[in-house]
Amino acid sequence: MSAQIIKVYKESFPAMRFIGKRYKNSDRDSYGSFSKYWCEFFQNGLFAELEKQNPEFCDYFGLMGCSETDFEYWIGMFFPVETAVPEGYSYVDMPESDVGICWIMGKEETGELFGAEPHNMCMQEIKDNGMTFRDDFQSDEKWLWFFERYNCPRYTQKAEDGTVILDYGVYVF
Repeated sequence: MSAQIIKVYKESFPAMRFIGKRYKNSDRDSYGSFSKYWCEFFQNGLFAELEKQNPEFCDYFGLMGCSETDFEYWIGMFFPVETAVPEGYSYVDMPESDVGICWIMGKEETGELFGAEPHNMCMQEIKDNGMTFRDDFQSDEKWLWFFERYNCPRYTQKAEDGTVILDYGVYVF
């Protein structure tokens, strides 16, 4: 089985602060992923530290930002805008905006939910559903923000067939 998109919709996000750690393309592992940093977050209590900021939030995010010349990959969580940033973490404030969301179902361990192919599938589905990507976050260049949302319980509890659902989103007008 390969990954399948099972739902596409628009969601409204309030202005929020993303708190986490930022990585660049040069931080990718030999497979082109950031999986070793996800392991560090869980094994070294980095998410536990963030959860202290607001225990009501349980979704983890891989937030990605890109322009024609730059790329960032963040691991962390969204919080209300004025949330204090713990020592050792960075943040980016995101404006209130609509977000196009795809639910993509597949098996985590096969890697079919990650990388260019599922990204392109989701971006195309969001576009095909009439949404326009928002790239006006930076004044000096176009900057597109998109993310993987590891939602509790869609992603954290496997179905009988071993699949999970990853939320894939992009900021839209």
